[in-house]
Amino acid sequence: MCLTAARPEASAERRARRANGRIALICVGVFVLMTGAAFASVPLYRAFCQATGFSGAVPKAAKAGGKVLDQTLTVSFDTNVRGLPWSFSPDQTHQTIHIGETGLAFFTVTNNSAQAVTGHAAYNVVPLQAGLYFRKLQCFCFTDQTIAAHATVRFPVVYFVDPGFAKDGDTKAFTDVTLSYTFYPVTTAAAKPLAAKPGPKPAQGLGGSAGAGL
Repeated sequence: MCLTAARPEASAERRARRANGRIALICVGVFVLMTGAAFASVPLYRAFCQATGFSGAVPKAAKAGGKVLDQTLTVSFDTNVRGLPWSFSPDQTHQTIHIGETGLAFFTVTNNSAQAVTGHAAYNVVPLQAGLYFRKLQCFCFTDQTIAAHATVRFPVVYFVDPGFAKDGDTKAFTDVTLSYTFYPVTTAAAKPLAAKPGPKPAQGLGGSAGAGL
């Protein structure tokens, strides 16, 4: 009986299949690792954006900008809710302020459910280049907010646009910006829910009184 040697082509095919199998496993492992890293990095990315103004996020300010310019800017307000039984709206659709001037805006949130619910507001500015100069001194978005069942709460936001906005070649031509908020659910509730507290209607323009919730 004669033994027939394996064909070189068959051996090459087997080696190619084994190599392709190893590559596929490596690709799956890399995909899983990158997906996990992406989910883990979301809070860090959001914190970075909101601290630096990157990607249109709005940095928190310790004090007002100081110098007030003659140039004005119209600030529009946008609100959204994701995964919460809440109604969320701005009390004013827009305001016109001088660059460097402190503005005051109000927002109203109603919890439409029969239990206390906690949410956190993410925020950004459009156009994205304006985010670097849009500053907030006081905002409900700095902390989680827990609202009691069927309660309505009004939140103030104190903000200004840094005078550097008028000098930057990427922003100085803008006459309108939009400040946008989106509330997302938070699983860990705050110690004490905010109950319904009727507040005075804000005056026209920049006036008004601070509502509950900071």
